[in-house]
Amino acid sequence: MGKLHFATLALMAVNVLFSMKGFKDYSFFEKYKFGIRQIRQGEYVRLLSSGFLHADWQHLIFNMITLYFFADIIILYAGFVQFVLLYLFALVVGNLFSFYFHRNEPYYTAVGASGAVSGILYASILFNPKMTIIVFVLPMPGYLFAIGYLLYSIYGMKSRTDNIGHSAHFGGAVSGLIYALAYDPSLVQREPLLLGAMLIPIVLLFVFRKKIWR
Repeated sequence: MGKLHFATLALMAVNVLFSMKGFKDYSFFEKYKFGIRQIRQGEYVRLLSSGFLHADWQHLIFNMITLYFFADIIILYAGFVQFVLLYLFALVVGNLFSFYFHRNEPYYTAVGASGAVSGILYASILFNPKMTIIVFVLPMPGYLFAIGYLLYSIYGMKSRTDNIGHSAHFGGAVSGLIYALAYDPSLVQREPLLLGAMLIPIVLLFVFRKKIWR
């Protein structure tokens, strides 16, 4: 890792400050978290603001560490403006994905930058296919991690055995792939096998969505 880019530092600072305010001020947290009922009532700002709130310090630190490790890949490949746009795009799309899958659950709520960070992570893997990711101290090719994590997200969306916003993770990851391909369409020709493999879980989700979300 090189010197921390100011764009990464700025996003991390906003996340920390906004989350700290939410930790201390319950009414602030409630006003800006993701909520199906509130968004249906026109509070669309929550699609953005909820991505800068976190449930606790552990949640915040994990997301910021992940952002720190993968931000430079996007910045070096596409520049800091595209990095910020991708971050915001993945954040909103991840929440729209959650809204779609939880639209009939008026009391569903969520917070966290996980959708945005997933977008950064998955675009990074497509931009740098040879990257290795350390998972529980074991090295793993980035593309295997991408496929495995999306499959795990589908399982989490179906089982609902934890409090993780798997649908936002999935939507953020999909938006990262879309953004990477829109920025550099030549990736389709350069990395067809990688792209095809990473699309498999996405196709499976939509083919079996009625069974997953019944």
